Amino acid sequence: MVTIRIQDLSVRTIIGVEDWERKKAQDILINISIDYDAAKAAASDDIKDAVNYKAIKQSVIALIEASRFNLLEKMAAEILRLIMAEPLVEAATVTIDKPNALRFAKSVSLTMSVKGRG
Repeated sequence: MVTIRIQDLSVRTIIGVEDWERKKAQDILINISIDYDAAKAAASDDIKDAVNYKAIKQSVIALIEASRFNLLEKMAAEILRLIMAEPLVEAATVTIDKPNALRFAKSVSLTMSVKGRG
């Protein structure tokens, strides 16, 4: 079992429930952990046997840039749905940071995980 980590993926999107948040895209940071059995990829050295983290990154960016979520919870759930659609992925965790969401706080973050295929 291995864990792939995509750290501090910066994406601009509409996120939030306040009127001003619905009008102007904000920067968010996404951190993703993906667990999968890499034995076949380690033996073959072939991308077809591995989780393609570049493709996942591109799919996540496309999803988030096209979205207009109100809640971080929904955004995290949709990212996890996308990641878990990859056949080799056994578990995934997503943390989303919304910088400057609260006065006097650097960021607000949410972490959501999915384990298993069923």
